[in-house]
Amino acid sequence: MKSFLYPKINPPSFTWVNLESGGVSKVHEWIQPITTLNEGKRSKEAEVVILGVPLSRSSISASGASEFPEAFRRSWRSFATYNLDEDVDLAEMTALDAGDVPMHVTDIRKCHDNIIQASELVHSYFKGSKVCAIGGDHSITAMMVKGMKQAKPSEKIGILQFDTHFDLRDMSDNGPSNGTPMRNLIESGVVDGSHMYNIGLHGFFNTKDLKQYAEEKGVNYFTLRTARKKGIEETVQRCLEELSSKVDTIYLTVDMDVLDIAYAPGVPASTPGGMTTEELLEGVLAAGRHPKVKAMDIVCLDPLKDTHVQPTVKLGTHVFLTFLTGVMLRQSASK
Repeated sequence: MKSFLYPKINPPSFTWVNLESGGVSKVHEWIQPITTLNEGKRSKEAEVVILGVPLSRSSISASGASEFPEAFRRSWRSFATYNLDEDVDLAEMTALDAGDVPMHVTDIRKCHDNIIQASELVHSYFKGSKVCAIGGDHSITAMMVKGMKQAKPSEKIGILQFDTHFDLRDMSDNGPSNGTPMRNLIESGVVDGSHMYNIGLHGFFNTKDLKQYAEEKGVNYFTLRTARKKGIEETVQRCLEELSSKVDTIYLTVDMDVLDIAYAPGVPASTPGGMTTEELLEGVLAAGRHPKVKAMDIVCLDPLKDTHVQPTVKLGTHVFLTFLTGVMLRQSASK
């Protein structure tokens, strides 16, 4: 069934059929496909809107990250809506699955244009919702932010990035790939370099010229070693405090390659020495609690590289639910 967002957004690649009656306790019972709703008040007032962005042909590393949106949806049955650690039940929020951005088989530029249009549509229609994009490789971030900017041209946008890499590679060599989204945003004038904060850089996975470019453009970055010494939560809060004084809206991007390879086998560019699961979830929770964080994405997670029990897919879903836990805690604190 097509929704009122079609043709800019296709129906979800996978939906659950819920035959049970009674209360909602599992995530697959809670998140509703937008195809079941008509355009109207209930959909407009959704606190959470999910958008699948199944693109990974623009990835430098061979990647099946385009398969994550469907794997993400299939994983919902493994999770309850109740977060024991924070005593929060996400089922108190309205969450909609808007579906997937349509992708061209061979034309990456067309795919990116489609993402921009879909992002603009979602941010224009669901003005008060937290938009959660499920990638896809990291090239989608630049396009999601560009669409957000088109929907809200008067707002200054800042970026909080969890990543092993700067993602500031030269556009002339790499084009709009998963290695260039932050440079893409800087060079297109959508986000100022000083409004970018990167946490998680480490080891031997960035060239010196990228560090020099970051410093030239005023990009704020914290190596994982520095963040650990200061505390992950404290580092995130510092970044958010500084960002909130500069911008109107903060976009959170979680590149799953920020994790140590031991915790994320299903990541094309995973490395030794990265974040632990606990550290990433702690950082994402802190980000979710901040009132100016209004959109996020999860990128570079390849279910085809995961083991048969899908630990990385499950962690990606856990990241999403943890962010929403922070959103609920934010709302409770404001009451």
